[in-house]
Amino acid sequence: MARLHEHEGKALLAKGGLAVPRGMVATNPEQALAHAQALGGRCMVKIQAWTTGRKAIGGVALVETPEQARDETARMLAMRVGQFPVEKVLIEEAIEIERELFVSLFIDDAARAPALLLSLEGGSGIEDRDAGVHTIACHPTQGVDEAALGRALEASDLVPAVREKVARAVRAIFEVARANEARSLEVNPLAITRDGEVVCADCRITIDDYAVFRHPDLGIEIARELDHPPTRLERIAYQVEQQDHRGTFYFAQLHTRAEEGSKGLVGFHGAGGGGSMMSMDAITSAGYTIANFCDTSGNPSSAKVYRAARIILSQRGLCGYFGSGSGVASQEQFWSAYGLAKAFWELDLDIPAVIRLGGNSEDRAVEILESVGAMLRAPVEGYRKDDPPRFIADRFDRLVQGSARGVWEPRRARMPSFVGAPSSMRVEIAGGVLWIDTPNWAAAAQTAVAHSAGLLADDAGTPRLCVSEEELAGKDSELIACEIECLRGGTPAVFVELAIPGLDEG
Repeated sequence: MARLHEHEGKALLAKGGLAVPRGMVATNPEQALAHAQALGGRCMVKIQAWTTGRKAIGGVALVETPEQARDETARMLAMRVGQFPVEKVLIEEAIEIERELFVSLFIDDAARAPALLLSLEGGSGIEDRDAGVHTIACHPTQGVDEAALGRALEASDLVPAVREKVARAVRAIFEVARANEARSLEVNPLAITRDGEVVCADCRITIDDYAVFRHPDLGIEIARELDHPPTRLERIAYQVEQQDHRGTFYFAQLHTRAEEGSKGLVGFHGAGGGGSMMSMDAITSAGYTIANFCDTSGNPSSAKVYRAARIILSQRGLCGYFGSGSGVASQEQFWSAYGLAKAFWELDLDIPAVIRLGGNSEDRAVEILESVGAMLRAPVEGYRKDDPPRFIADRFDRLVQGSARGVWEPRRARMPSFVGAPSSMRVEIAGGVLWIDTPNWAAAAQTAVAHSAGLLADDAGTPRLCVSEEELAGKDSELIACEIECLRGGTPAVFVELAIPGLDEG
């Protein structure tokens, strides 16, 4: 489920006719000062982070002056929630709350319909309470069960005028959720002020992942549930997945630095959910902190695996690259090996890499990976399905502990000297360019043609395409295989330049 920040959710509530406190977002202390001055000085300062218990971690403060708002903002913007920095705060008017209620819309899986929880008390742990908590059924199109809502409010000690305002707010909350296809919408507290008004003092909203494309106005960058706003690398990875549906690709950053007492930060590359979880447990048990979760499975293209590896290696401070997933993958593992080998060569990998490529064609995959690894400055080892995750995690540990190179610093990918040369053959392909070193083609022709899957031919020492440029455009995996086989053969005359928008520009 894609999440919204508090200030984004409140904007939807206000659009739906609900009362919310006046507020503005600040990304620096001076903005906070100006916003607090506009609100009259006394206000709330709240971190905008996808976490519960913000007050307990110092992420909510009541201030009396604009200067205090500025200072609190400076303090909060220096905070980290988990591993990720706070990037913005909400400066909001302080309202006088007489009473707190709780309203939460959720999807009742058993009833296959939305439902509401209504409590006459706010606070945390509402779902675990029985007394005073009412479950109100809702119809997907007809809305709130009015009879159930009426019974819940009549059982309260709220005065009739306030009851009607609460009823209107509950109906409006449902309509906001329905209009935006929310999976959940929680208002805690739904505040009753001293002058009898009903105000949404806080809110949490998640949108159905599969509905995000229908709501571009929400500005959701990644239609997946994350525990933090999308990072730059997560945004780049999501676009890779959206542009190439051959197999799956999921990338999420977990840690930006090694935990205290850890042996180091590891770039993780899995394949298949269950096997990836076992492998993450193995490397964690070996004493390492996992920088990211990454999964490429379901017969991914070489290009997708290449881009995944490039993204993983755009993280600073890695002590090694650990790849392991399912041991019985039905995909042809040599395609993944070609993608990994290309990324490792381009980045001149100088930290240890241990990769388990269990499944179909695993012997060929390991041979490809290790032969290219032998050209690099750090050991690259491949393993098969019979090598358990615990074993390869121990092997990874020995390689890292025996390495004297320190930690990884991201770098630009290197390219052969013939890339961009006027004498080279240049052909546009999907997401990149195929380059052929025409002057040196003769030495590479036999290897290139043999491994081009019928895409290239040799005409008396000159390269020739055997298919139309339009057909060639979608053959990036085959062309990567041709590139790596030429590299392995000592005649690197073919190169596939693949774009990863946003990566090299950062």
